[in-house]
Amino acid sequence: MDTAEIKDLVRARYGSVAAGADASGCCAPAATGCCGGKPTPETRSRAMGYSEAELAAVPDGANLGLGCGNPQAIANLKTGEVVVDLGSGAGIDCFLAARQVGPAGRVIGVDMTHEMLAKARANAGKLGVTNVTFRLGEIEHLPIADGTADVVISNCVVNLVPDKAQVFREAFRVLKPGGRVAISDVVNVAPLSADLQADPALLCGCVSGAAPVERIEGWLREAGFAGVRVAVKPESREMIASWAPGRGIEDCVVSAMIEARKPAEAA
Repeated sequence: MDTAEIKDLVRARYGSVAAGADASGCCAPAATGCCGGKPTPETRSRAMGYSEAELAAVPDGANLGLGCGNPQAIANLKTGEVVVDLGSGAGIDCFLAARQVGPAGRVIGVDMTHEMLAKARANAGKLGVTNVTFRLGEIEHLPIADGTADVVISNCVVNLVPDKAQVFREAFRVLKPGGRVAISDVVNVAPLSADLQADPALLCGCVSGAAPVERIEGWLREAGFAGVRVAVKPESREMIASWAPGRGIEDCVVSAMIEARKPAEAA
């Protein structure tokens, strides 16, 4: 598939999740037989590292259980900071970030799926938050001015994008000097078999689009970041195996926490 076809496939997949047409509610699509036993979004999110307090703080419908970790755990958000969420979905990470940065801070969620944006905005209305906004856009071309953000977060979205290097260049652009990246995503740790690579469901399912750690580190450094760290989480294999039971994807991809900083002297 070319880039446009991949984007159309991903947009359709997550649009159906937001609209409720796809009840699988997990990162990998139902066509692969993922999420055996259909655990709830809350169950999946607990496995990803979200606390009971965090899950209780977001409105019903904000947590779709689509991530592969909890970027809040490494973001170290502070009062008054501006946060940008790449691929904000139904809004869970935006709402959690909004609590941490407080009324003096601001959170901007960006998503390319109209249905997800509508869901996120409805959830913001339920919660009554005033320091969160959601914008339509692709994370390779963020609708955000240069030097806006203190922190860029994301949860299991960068792997879905064909041009990952451009995502990191955009993150660098919108960060203030000294700003930081805190991303949870899947990374490739072993070659995928031909049948896994050819399965479009596994592309949408955060599997076949995963990149190796060394390539992610290289893209971040090429974008200008310092302090690059990609921490692989082997314990995530059990969770990932549930996305496509019996297919061995957990031997090829695992969750990782990705951190980097824009140098303070960067223009």
